[in-house]
Amino acid sequence: MGLKFTIITATYNSDQFIESCMNSVLSQNYKNIEYLIIDGASTDDTVSKVHQIKGTSSTIKVISEKDNGIYDALNKGVSLATGDIIGFVHSDDFLASNNILSKIKNVFELNNSDGVYGDLDYVDKENVTKVVRAWKSCEFYPSLLKKGWMPAHPTLFLRKKVYLKHGFFNLKYKIAADYDFMLRIFKDTNLQFDYLEEVVTKMRVGGASNKSIKNIIHKTKEDYSAIRQNKAGGLDAILNKNVSKIKQFFVK
Repeated sequence: MGLKFTIITATYNSDQFIESCMNSVLSQNYKNIEYLIIDGASTDDTVSKVHQIKGTSSTIKVISEKDNGIYDALNKGVSLATGDIIGFVHSDDFLASNNILSKIKNVFELNNSDGVYGDLDYVDKENVTKVVRAWKSCEFYPSLLKKGWMPAHPTLFLRKKVYLKHGFFNLKYKIAADYDFMLRIFKDTNLQFDYLEEVVTKMRVGGASNKSIKNIIHKTKEDYSAIRQNKAGGLDAILNKNVSKIKQFFVK
């Protein structure tokens, strides 16, 4: 069967796009997948849609209960995961192709990787063929961290043992817990990370961190806190991190 994936989708009132998200996982040509839907007690039709898509599938497991936000839901999913490799597909997002997990698996097996990441396209909310912004990553080397570098978190797939070693998302961060977590693991020189030069995930525009100026300011403060806590630079890292995003609007 090969490596087993656990894919985690955290949902809360996500009925608009949850079908697209789930179908992108279920249509993968690599089938050794455990799919966890962690719902935060949605009040719309999310859970009923999930169960409709799930049917009698034993691949999909659904939990719906109140939580403390998306990172709490992701932590819950990681703690329940039984796969060798853990990845996230957020409820507004979808995997870029039906063979992307096969390609990720091949990189893990070829290089004995601990983590594999790729590129991400931000797409128009209604017309997903329209790329609004392209996050093209690169091969990792440690000095990039002090330049504010990070891979697109939704494209990052990790062996479960990485979470067992480094723990879960820190819930003191409301927006930047993924950045804090990635700083922790990419600083670990005993881990092998590999770059798949291909779009892994497509994300509909309008994520939590960019919804308003207030959120952007809050995220910048959290990013800086994570940088300082992980001894990964200073204000120059924050500046580089934000400036590097500008070119993403022109590389398509």
